[in-house]
Amino acid sequence: MNNSHQDLIKKLEQVEIFLLDVDGVLTDGNIIYNDDGIETKAFNVKDGLGIRLLESAGIKTVIITGRSSKALLHRCEDLGISEIFDGVTRKAPVLDIILSKFKIQPEQTAFMGDDLPDLPLMDLVGLPIAVADAHEAVRQKAHMVTAAKGGKGAVREVCESILKAKNVWERALGRFE
Repeated sequence: MNNSHQDLIKKLEQVEIFLLDVDGVLTDGNIIYNDDGIETKAFNVKDGLGIRLLESAGIKTVIITGRSSKALLHRCEDLGISEIFDGVTRKAPVLDIILSKFKIQPEQTAFMGDDLPDLPLMDLVGLPIAVADAHEAVRQKAHMVTAAKGGKGAVREVCESILKAKNVWERALGRFE
């Protein structure tokens, strides 16, 4: 195990709150409007299970996104995500609210993003993460870049990495036996 890999494991081990962007992270970034102007998003079921596994291990998931949509609210309700900051033009200031509410330190947070509006928040969290198809500047700033693209299992990949680093992956698997 090389030093940078050990550093990543330590950062994953410290995560108590997993902050997520939506478009391009929980989705593939496509936004679909029907003829009536209703917005639709496609979410990956594997990402959803990863979030549920994190929650069952006591790790909270928080949404921070620039857009607002009913589709997102429905998905969050399905997954039991109650902390949603949507329609946010500046994501970085939201971190102070989260740190204060949950009484944690920045090192205990991970944020997963994909595009330029995510850069300021990536500077403030303990573990900045980028999806495989993120903008180059986001990938460069990330301490972890997923193998999977946004909306295609990238969130699940990180959830499993966190659970494994915290040595609770086997216990998580136990719920399926």
